[in-house]
Amino acid sequence: MSRETPWSAEVPVPRAERPRLWWEVAIVLGLSLGSSAIYSIVDIVALVTSKKALADQTASVNPSQSTREWLDFTYQFLGIFFQLFAVALVIFLLWQTQRSGFRRIGLDATRPGRDLSGGVLLFLTIGIPGILLYVLGRVLGVTVQVQASPLDTYWWTIPILVFSALRAGLQEEVIVVGYLFTRLRQLGWGRWTIILAAAVLRGSYHLYQGFGPFVGNVIMGVVFGWCYTRWGRVMPLVIAHTVIDIVSFVGYPLAVAWWPQFFG
Repeated sequence: MSRETPWSAEVPVPRAERPRLWWEVAIVLGLSLGSSAIYSIVDIVALVTSKKALADQTASVNPSQSTREWLDFTYQFLGIFFQLFAVALVIFLLWQTQRSGFRRIGLDATRPGRDLSGGVLLFLTIGIPGILLYVLGRVLGVTVQVQASPLDTYWWTIPILVFSALRAGLQEEVIVVGYLFTRLRQLGWGRWTIILAAAVLRGSYHLYQGFGPFVGNVIMGVVFGWCYTRWGRVMPLVIAHTVIDIVSFVGYPLAVAWWPQFFG
């Protein structure tokens, strides 16, 4: 992948146009991961001010929505489906007359081999150390017990967990990287300022899981952001993020059985 990327070709817009872009960014984040970050900050304040130790508290990522199976499936599916509209929104906002929003951030199938190899490399670089960091956080008592998937399963549980992992990969990488990097570049921000700001945002909406996941996701954000500025493509990041979450969600019951002191 060359150093000349579609992202590096983005240029700052005239100052007169920047207020409109700032409002657009604020609205997009308010409708998606920005609001998640605010709620997560409130959650971590509630956790650390609780009488119970942080390590003795839990956070559920994919909790059951109903005791009735068909309602649980319906709520799970609709919740994931409608969250993807924020992804559709930013792709629409990035659309240009002669270049689609997909092509602009590299969310297409024009380089399948490179995207897949880049995604696998990022998974090995971030995914495995991320699990170890979670375990370390549990040992140090700065990470809550994260229940990544429901233990009561139905025939559709794994497909829904995979769908949820895909939603997370698309939502976080398209909005926090593809969209936000493009807009902040247009607003005149520098490369590393963008990378670090987006990484802190990524970590902040994971604070409900404790300080360990916050640090881990900030590191993930720095690595993913740097790769995006080098590659100019969000597809490898989506692949890596989706695989990381599939392993976390689907493998959670096994982790509980094998290492109950950390996951159970």
